[in-house]
Amino acid sequence: MKDIMRTKCLISSDVETLINQQIKKEAYSSAVYLSMASWCDRNGFDYSSDYFFKQAEEERMHQLKFYKYVLDMGGVAISPEITNIKIEYNSFREVYEEALEQEVSVTQSIKNIAARCHKEQDYVTLEFLNWFFKEQREEEYKARRALELFDVIGEEGTGRWEIDKHVGKISYSED
Repeated sequence: MKDIMRTKCLISSDVETLINQQIKKEAYSSAVYLSMASWCDRNGFDYSSDYFFKQAEEERMHQLKFYKYVLDMGGVAISPEITNIKIEYNSFREVYEEALEQEVSVTQSIKNIAARCHKEQDYVTLEFLNWFFKEQREEEYKARRALELFDVIGEEGTGRWEIDKHVGKISYSED
């Protein structure tokens, strides 16, 4: 029976495995961003807390997009267990440094899926991944710009308050 089901799946088992790993990465990212939102809230960075709540919601949406894609292609999507989420940060800046690292890691993971799809000539999944590449370009841009605020504004005096205030105003334009 399992072999019959596999032949009805429109993606290879390797691509299915990679996408299930991506589902876990997206779920992990969502949990990390929730933790960052909590830390920012506890430390009086209300705008950053809101920013990270929105990021967590986006990552959850990405997780569900990948999940639904696997199901739509006849595969088995796996709901991941997420553990070991950091809840304390040494500084406001560290939160944003780790946010950027998180986005770069997610982009690299999606590139790895695309590389496998190229090898297998899985053009349907490649087309699906294009939306994520555009999304990741925006996510990395916003994370870099947020981190740059620490250098542009500085953290002395009311600096962290100013940084917090400006984070929500960062926008990305493809023009």
